[in-house]
Amino acid sequence: EHSTEHIYNEIAYPLVEGVTEGYNGTIFAYGQTGSGKSFTMQGVADPSSQKGIIPRAFEHIFESIQCAENAKFLLRASYLEIYNEDVRDLLGADTKQKLE
Repeated sequence: EHSTEHIYNEIAYPLVEGVTEGYNGTIFAYGQTGSGKSFTMQGVADPSSQKGIIPRAFEHIFESIQCAENAKFLLRASYLEIYNEDVRDLLGADTKQKLE
C-alpha cells in the first residue's frame, strides 16, 4: 500500500547513503510472481512519483558523486533475476542468457 517513494525513503535511502560512504549495499526483492517486485524496483518514468527504487538510487548516487570533493568513486551495479533456479543478468547485453 506504500508508494515507491516511501519505500525508497524508509529502506533504500539509508542503504544508498552507506554506499556513498564506501560500504557495499544490496536490495533483495523476493516474492511470488506478480507481486510487484519489478514495478517496485523499476517503476515507470512518468509520472516521476512512480519511479522505482533503482532509478531513485542511481539519481541519489550520482547527485552524491557530483557534490563530493576530493574523492574518487568506483560504481558497480548488478541486477540479477533468479527464476526457476536460473540466474540472468538483467543489465547484460543478452538478458535471456543464463549465468553459470
